[in-house]
Amino acid sequence: MKYGLIYLALILFLCTCGPAQTDSETATDTVTEQDNSNPYAARIAAAHDRLNSSPAGRLVAESIEAHGGLESWYGQSPLYYHFDYRPQDGKGKVRDSYILNDYVNARAVHQVADNMDVTYGFDGKDAWQNPADAELAVSPRFWSLTPYYFVGLPFVLADEGIIFEQLEPRELDGITYKPVKVTYESGMGDADDDYYILYINPDTKQLDALNYIVSYPGFFEDGKHLPEKLMRLTDKTTVSGITLPGGYLTSWSDKPDENITTITVSDYEFRPETDVDAFDRPAEAKVVNDLPASK
Repeated sequence: MKYGLIYLALILFLCTCGPAQTDSETATDTVTEQDNSNPYAARIAAAHDRLNSSPAGRLVAESIEAHGGLESWYGQSPLYYHFDYRPQDGKGKVRDSYILNDYVNARAVHQVADNMDVTYGFDGKDAWQNPADAELAVSPRFWSLTPYYFVGLPFVLADEGIIFEQLEPRELDGITYKPVKVTYESGMGDADDDYYILYINPDTKQLDALNYIVSYPGFFEDGKHLPEKLMRLTDKTTVSGITLPGGYLTSWSDKPDENITTITVSDYEFRPETDVDAFDRPAEAKVVNDLPASK
């Protein structure tokens, strides 16, 4: 899974410049001028200026629109859902929780599925767990925003500090894609060596699959990472105008037909009326920031 860059949004701020689009490659129109009725208008306009500055970025902009658009995405946050991650070898750790994610400010609260009194999350600054002595199957710093990043694709790629590269066409599951490689500027997030390769459907413009690596420094030495994985989105569903994955099938990229992890995502619900303090770290919780001191 994506571990390091889940914290990217905590330090990214949006810029407002980019070359004009060419006539031959025009992304779907979105908000481009300040709209006083939309508190996210400037953020959205800056994102589209940035995305539309390259052919690869324009494909991502089109995908964001095909999934429902940034205005609905930001305007309906936070999002509640059940994320159930199950390795198929019988040895890997199951990560099963009910999650409330603030997609505007990159915050999260998890309730452990088999014991809803055990919680953990990220408050925008620190990872935490409650009770302090709870035995968790995951590191809160490592996992709190990982589901957030996957479920949030392609919307989370509207942030600053992201580099898009158009790759040569390749085929996956009988469809020829123009893959877009996503990398990150140096110093962005906990693991700026991570990358994605996006398979955006040429007809629907929606994200169908991605390759990625895991290089989270809490687990790997500098420059090291897991082998590349392939993740296919399954059972897409539309909730309040936003198209989201119902699950994922994951394999090693060099063995694309051997599923190693099954993920199901259910119980989606946007909750824009959530109290502002819902993501605060509980007073009795333990802070769990487990990155190496060098980071």
